[in-house]
Order: sequence, then structure tokens, then C-alpha cells
Amino acid sequence: MTDNYPIDDFKSGESWRLFKILGEFVEGVDTLHEIGRAVSIFGSARTNPDDKYYKKAEEIAGLFAEKGYAVITGGGGGIMEAANKGAANAKGNSIGLNISLPFEQIPNKYANIQSEFKYFFIRKVMFIKYAQAYVIIPGGFGTLDETFEAITLIQTHRIKPLPVIMVGTDYWQGLVDWIKARLIAEKMASPDDLNLFTLLDDPEEIVQTVLDFNKT
Repeated sequence: MTDNYPIDDFKSGESWRLFKILGEFVEGVDTLHEIGRAVSIFGSARTNPDDKYYKKAEEIAGLFAEKGYAVITGGGGGIMEAANKGAANAKGNSIGLNISLPFEQIPNKYANIQSEFKYFFIRKVMFIKYAQAYVIIPGGFGTLDETFEAITLIQTHRIKPLPVIMVGTDYWQGLVDWIKARLIAEKMASPDDLNLFTLLDDPEEIVQTVLDFNKT
């Protein structure tokens, strides 16, 4: 049996599929264009409720919601569920941008605003376009993809500078050390690029950093 991958949709004579892509963009914009200030929270779908980062994601999202920020996640389990739960419990807008996957991704019950996507790149546009900050909680390849997407867009001036906060110094420090030892040392990136993101651990400090930035 042959697997079907969305990227393979673009075959000769199948340009009509572009209308599906356009439809996803339209749905995303219609869902999010009036949410006001928001923060996108990224993190692993595989984190269980007993994990310290699940609990921290829930706390951070609740604090943002109390300050009037909508919370945007990928709509699935783990860190996404925790952030949606924290926002919902604080009576805020809890937004889940779910992605159709053959495994892992089941929409969580805490998102009170939901949208479904087939294409990752459209979903990532929504994460980036409608947020005033990006909070990165420990995760895997998907989290890294979303993190470096935001950093690259800021670095290349495709979007305005916004806070990119990586939560969990113990988790992320090895990656930062590698960036310094390889990318910076070998001139693959500028030393100033280290200023494009911040490592923080305290939930209240994370929220205050975003509030202070958005005052300027």
C-alpha cells in the first residue's frame, strides 16, 4: 500500500488542490483575526500531566490569560493540552490549531476556539502571524521546527522582532551551547543572533518579559 503525503498533492493536472490550501488560509484568518493580543506556546505532544513542564505550561498560560492574552497552541496533547487548559481555566481565549496526523494528534478538550489544518506550513503561518510572543516549552522535532521558524523570520526581518522565550534552562542549554560552539564559532550565524531568543524558567518573569516588550 502506498502512503499518501500532502506534499505529493502537487501533480500535473491537480492544481485544483491549491483551492484547498487557500481554504485553509481563509479558515485560519477567519478564526484568528479578532483575537487581540496573543501568545503562541509550543511544546511536546508527548508530555504527561505529571511532568513538571506540563504543569509549568499550564501555569504560564493561565498567567497570560489573566493579563488578557489569548493562548494559541497546536491543539493536541501534552504541552499543548496543558497550555489550553491553563488559559481556559483562567477564562481566557484558549485556541487550538490542530493538525491532521496519522498518530499523536488528537484535539484536546480545553481549546474553546478550534481550527483544523492539513498542511503544516499554513498552521505555522497562523502561529506566527497572530502572536505577540512565542513561548517554547520542551519538545521534539516539531517544537524545534516552530522555534527556528520564528527565529529565522525575525533574523531575516520578515516579521518584526518579538520575544522568543525558551522555557527550561536545563533542557535548552545544550542546544544554546552547540549554537555558540558551531554556528557562531564557524561564522554560520552572527553573535547578535543569540539575542533573538531568551532562556527563562520563572512563569511570572516570562509573562512580565512579554508585557514589558509590548509596552515599547
